[in-house]
Amino acid sequence: MDTQESELIEKIRQQFDNAPYPRIPLETSPKNSYQTLYLHNLVTAYYIRNQKVIETEGKVILDAGCGSGYKSLILAEANPGAKIVGIDLSEESVKLARQRLQYHGFENMEFHALSIEELPSLNQQFDYINCDEVLYLLPDAVVGLQAMKSVLKPDGIIRTNLHSSLQRSSYFAVQKVFKIMGLMDDNPREMEIELAKEIIQDLKDDVAIKARTWGSPAEKNEEWMLANYLLLGDQGYTVPEVFSALRNADLEFISMVSWRLWDLTDLFKEPNNIPAFLAMSLPDIPVEQRLHLFELLHPVHRLIDFWCGLPNQAQSFVPVSEWTVADWQAAKVHLHPQLRTPQLKEDLIKSITNQSSFEISRYVTSPTLVPILIESSVAACLLPLWEGAQPVISLAERWLKLRPLDLVTLEPVNQERAFNEIKELLMSLEVFLYVLLERS
Repeated sequence: MDTQESELIEKIRQQFDNAPYPRIPLETSPKNSYQTLYLHNLVTAYYIRNQKVIETEGKVILDAGCGSGYKSLILAEANPGAKIVGIDLSEESVKLARQRLQYHGFENMEFHALSIEELPSLNQQFDYINCDEVLYLLPDAVVGLQAMKSVLKPDGIIRTNLHSSLQRSSYFAVQKVFKIMGLMDDNPREMEIELAKEIIQDLKDDVAIKARTWGSPAEKNEEWMLANYLLLGDQGYTVPEVFSALRNADLEFISMVSWRLWDLTDLFKEPNNIPAFLAMSLPDIPVEQRLHLFELLHPVHRLIDFWCGLPNQAQSFVPVSEWTVADWQAAKVHLHPQLRTPQLKEDLIKSITNQSSFEISRYVTSPTLVPILIESSVAACLLPLWEGAQPVISLAERWLKLRPLDLVTLEPVNQERAFNEIKELLMSLEVFLYVLLERS
């Protein structure tokens, strides 16, 4: 690292010492934030990569760039029994993170004031590394990726992200303006924040940069200003640049974290009837190009947020859509652990009792934001999943007891039909990982 880069890193450290991020009250708990916990649960990423369900007990999870520790708390809540290790450049942030987890009763944790490049000094290997809102601040993202790779277990998974240069172009323009004005020469503080606010507020409302970035002035507090207009070291990337960084670090792309929100076909008026040329070529387009096409057509994602791991470590599996009857008959069903809560079970029972549809997307949203509803008698079939994993066959038997007759003809429903109907239900839920399916 050259002198200029070292000076920048020191400025970033000072910025977060003076203003630890995020500024979430110590007592705030993410326990009921199903969506957030779902994405931070190791089970989610591991299933996407291997179509296997993993236990979090005894796993070691690193929060690289833990800040004030709210994401560390989320990781602890989402992964019961795991050890949480946090690092951050800022000593003040590390102190807050340690206090936060202690306040919420987590003792199996440790925090260190370290840079990502110093990770090998911990002499630990990790099952999962969370590096959220950090990598785009490093002078060279590849160096950060390589440091995390050096402490990753062979089958471990990294979740990290980089700012999108396409979506965030207006913010980078604002930052350049304030650099020219000298507001980012040193660590920005109250004076620089107020000057930056004054400059933007005094622009005409139809000036492009203000129209694209300012929005509601009431929301532009000190934390927002430092994380956007005056963020030292902030850099943007495109999808091809992200994939190039992964290749240079010898890491393998697994999936976008919000993978369903990057579906190219969803950009068309009729996703099931897209232009013939694209429909024919799409299956052969590499994932990198599909994602790049998406960001070029619809640059709405601030973060290029993804999971990656060591090359050639994924377990081979047959996609659920290609399972044979024998596969289904021997398969097990798990409810996603983030849905297996007493409150959600209580809500389900209430829906069954009232004979009303159960809206499972209230807890983990669907990518299209269209509610995912399960008819009450169908939902009753899923109740055993709150006790633990169930064979598909046993759920089909329960279905048959609940729906012994065809509601139209009043003819008895046979076992084959019951099995096919429960199979269709499970496939529709597995798409969103509400349920996880394992072949025996």
